[in-house]
Amino acid sequence: MKLFFVQGLEYTFHFNNKVIDALTEINNPPVKSVKLINHIVNSHEIWNSRIEDKNYNVDVWGISPLQDLKAINEVNYYNSLAIIGNLDFDKQITYTNTKGQTYINSIQDILFHVINHSTYHRGQIASDFKNNDITPLVTDYIFYKRLEI
Repeated sequence: MKLFFVQGLEYTFHFNNKVIDALTEINNPPVKSVKLINHIVNSHEIWNSRIEDKNYNVDVWGISPLQDLKAINEVNYYNSLAIIGNLDFDKQITYTNTKGQTYINSIQDILFHVINHSTYHRGQIASDFKNNDITPLVTDYIFYKRLEI
């Protein structure tokens, strides 16, 4: 099961970087897309911090310069891999969300959410690209895993 999550996080890391690259190459990238890729990266950092019971100083909707996002994405990825390697997937994590509400979820559920949440918002970025006459990236998981014969 852990291998599945490693692959899911590799996929997430890979396509987050591709989206960041695409936005960096656009003169005046769409504001909504910039907000969404920042949200993806910030949320991943926050979830890792919650799992590791660490404080974080990032706003879930905060905006960082695009040129900084790849480094943050990389740190998030490696922190998640360390979580997979060092912690029990069934461990229950108690955390407080950004609205001050307290919840409990397993590490496995949280990491699945990180992957799914990223995919969801990359889909929104693809729609925003289309709405701004920019060719969207194809970021489907099967395209990432597909082998040519």
